[in-house]
Amino acid sequence: MGNGEQAEQRVIVALDVPDEQSAIALTDQLPQVVWWKVGLELFTSTGPKILEVLKSRQKRIFLDLKFDDIPNTVAGACRSAARYGVDLLTIHATAGRDALKAATEAAQEGATKAGVEPPKLIAITLLTSISARQLAFDLKIPLELPEYALEMALLAQESGLDGVVCSPQEVAQLRQTCGNDFLLVCPGIRPTWADIGDQKRSLTPAQAIIAGADYLVIGRPITTATEPELAWKRISEELTTVA
Repeated sequence: MGNGEQAEQRVIVALDVPDEQSAIALTDQLPQVVWWKVGLELFTSTGPKILEVLKSRQKRIFLDLKFDDIPNTVAGACRSAARYGVDLLTIHATAGRDALKAATEAAQEGATKAGVEPPKLIAITLLTSISARQLAFDLKIPLELPEYALEMALLAQESGLDGVVCSPQEVAQLRQTCGNDFLLVCPGIRPTWADIGDQKRSLTPAQAIIAGADYLVIGRPITTATEPELAWKRISEELTTVA
């Protein structure tokens, strides 16, 4: 890939801002970014209006609302979200097999009725802010963290989902087990020059791609940088070193 092309195709920048005005300002500042993530904070503030803005600019959208509820409610939410024509949509694997299957069917149904392409439905394995110690002592999960993430990924795959969200530290194992056609989306990406913040299981952009990630979700290292354009350029340059 040419200079910057790897980043444009594989880096999703998190629009973790509080309102529409801030979101538009950031997208104006980074016109070369193709993929944007809309999460709970921004979607709760603006509703679907921000999705319309991004689509009008021919951007690709990762709608990261992390649905987690009973199967009927999750299905209804996915059916509604699919109508927006977003590219990626998230649900927690812990919602369970019935909810995952219902969500898959509902997303297809909602997109078909709206006349849009259905989103790729991806499951959250374990939030990247959770450490192995927290998994064991706070959540009382009697599995090692990599094993737990793998079990959640296999549950999602068996339930018909398109992929999972996982930390970059679990990518290599999941890629080997789940195969090349299963999407692996990695938040918790931190360049060597960035503050690690609340991320417990991070890698650099190049390390994550080499390990097998399809998409990298990067927020604060870009969006809170003094010069977001420079931060994007540095990440793009790092990724040009990856074949």
